[in-house]
Amino acid sequence: MSRGSGKGLSLKDKLDGNELDLSLCDLNEVPVRELAALPKATILDLSCNNLISLPSDFCSLMHLVKLDLSKNRLQQLPLDFGRLVNLQHLDLLNNRLVTLPVSFAQLKNLKWLDLKDNPLDPVLAKVAGDCLDEKQCKQAAVKVLQHMKAIQSEQDRQRQRKLQAEREMEKKREAEQRAKEAQERELRKREKAEEKERRRREYDAQKAAKQEMEKKTKKETVHTRKPASSSRPPQPPRHKPSWSRSVLRVLLFVLFCILCTLAACKLTELQHQPLCVSVNTLYEDVVAALQNHKTLQNMLQHNSQQ
Repeated sequence: MSRGSGKGLSLKDKLDGNELDLSLCDLNEVPVRELAALPKATILDLSCNNLISLPSDFCSLMHLVKLDLSKNRLQQLPLDFGRLVNLQHLDLLNNRLVTLPVSFAQLKNLKWLDLKDNPLDPVLAKVAGDCLDEKQCKQAAVKVLQHMKAIQSEQDRQRQRKLQAEREMEKKREAEQRAKEAQERELRKREKAEEKERRRREYDAQKAAKQEMEKKTKKETVHTRKPASSSRPPQPPRHKPSWSRSVLRVLLFVLFCILCTLAACKLTELQHQPLCVSVNTLYEDVVAALQNHKTLQNMLQHNSQQ
């Protein structure tokens, strides 16, 4: 690998037993893929390089037991750095670290830690103390782990409180929604009842008006059938012209015409006309029939007297 990227240099050539020394290689990046191919290299020295950060897949090198990252320019560690659960020895001397990731608390096997010459947060710097000898470095590992576990526990509690608050808020919203829905249902129910009562009143009013109209109509009909006034004297019924009168008038007119015709045929010069001869003959026959009828009537009257 090249001195900048780590490519072109065989890591196996630098492997000595379980130790892999990549210090002073002027590295800007960590050759994670090549390191992952060497699970036997449990001790890794990356000190005295130009590393500014570690890639996230660096935390997949879970076979590491001892890691030296001293004298680089690291500004932060990956958030899931705690995945390196087998790590026992960690040297971060002379970097640019201010804080450590919360997952650092998961390094339960860490026994040695050096954080000197880093611009650490004052609280973290006080907890880490000095790492001037083996004892202090071991104490730094224990204290820092306890500190990070406390931070993790506090974050977990905050997260739980936040989740609880969110759940309570959600329950409150659900309760408010249920109350709102119940209020809307009650309002709709009341409006429905009011509408039903209004329609019932309208129906009763229409029914009463209809009954009143029927009573009024019936009363007017009764008054119409009764005489206009009981105080007025009864008037004689007016005779209406009947068809018999009309027939009588027609018969009288016809009789008058016959008499006029008969007189004309008897008394005028028209008596010798064929029409008048027929009329006179007919007249004489009628007179003879009437005379015979009168004679018969007298005979019958005479017989009845006897």
